Amino acid sequence: MQVKKAIIPAAGLGTRFLPATKAMPKEMLPIVDKPTIQYIVEEAIASGIEDIIIVTGKGKRAIEDHFDHAFELEDTLTKKGKFDILDSVLKTSNVEIHYIRQKQPLGLGHAIWSARKFIGDEPFAVLLGDDIVENGEPCLAQLINQYNQTAKSIIGVQKVSDEETQRYGIIDPKLESGKLMEVNDLVEKPSRGMSPSNYAIMGRYILNPEIFNFLGEHKLGTGGEIQLTDAIQQLNKHQSVYAYEFEGKRFDVGEKFGFIETTIEFALKRPELREKLLDFLKKKITEEELERSLLSNKLK
Repeated sequence: MQVKKAIIPAAGLGTRFLPATKAMPKEMLPIVDKPTIQYIVEEAIASGIEDIIIVTGKGKRAIEDHFDHAFELEDTLTKKGKFDILDSVLKTSNVEIHYIRQKQPLGLGHAIWSARKFIGDEPFAVLLGDDIVENGEPCLAQLINQYNQTAKSIIGVQKVSDEETQRYGIIDPKLESGKLMEVNDLVEKPSRGMSPSNYAIMGRYILNPEIFNFLGEHKLGTGGEIQLTDAIQQLNKHQSVYAYEFEGKRFDVGEKFGFIETTIEFALKRPELREKLLDFLKKKITEEELERSLLSNKLK
């Protein structure tokens, strides 16, 4: 069965970006001029997804408004001949986007479970909004290709350093076949020195619908929340789960410095911004070096 549906969880409080996220959904924070969630939706569309359900929470109405048609704006842009801007506004219009609220903040696993009626008995994708992946072939499309060959749940992974393993869910690979690995076990944020590998789960999944049987048990895991990783562990006992080391550059927009890095990198790719931004950065580096030199001379 083809993967045509996707879940995008967007119900988190975004506490790392307070006070900006007090009234604005974290997912609407822009990378240059495009909300982070639009990058995720565009990846899903480019991967052949036809129906998306976004799991939201209180205060997330701006997400729905963003993906809705703005007829007055579209008409104005058309009349003024600003078709390039119009195209960017309409880029996500060829996919059905649905919404459901996660009524209780019980974690990622619960958010996925909330969308079970929308998914039904089909395999489906999950895309987390903290990770933007840039590659010629979309990250999700790579996972779908692997699912089409195995008909097994697929977890997107990439290697991280030993120091970083504590930040992620980590897989313990049982059998490796190139970039495709059968999963023996999964560990959520292992303690230092206890990680079974360096393959970190990077916010992209293709899951068989049987996962809902285990999410529906509502077992609380790390942080007192219903963890998707725990449900995948249970699923793996009944049917094999695979991991795939996808190709592409991943940008972590879930924390402040990663968000700033991503904004700079994406701005440098824009011809109308590149030279001005490079000049600005060079000027700031020169100013910083001069300030450090003056401070160093004062301390001598």
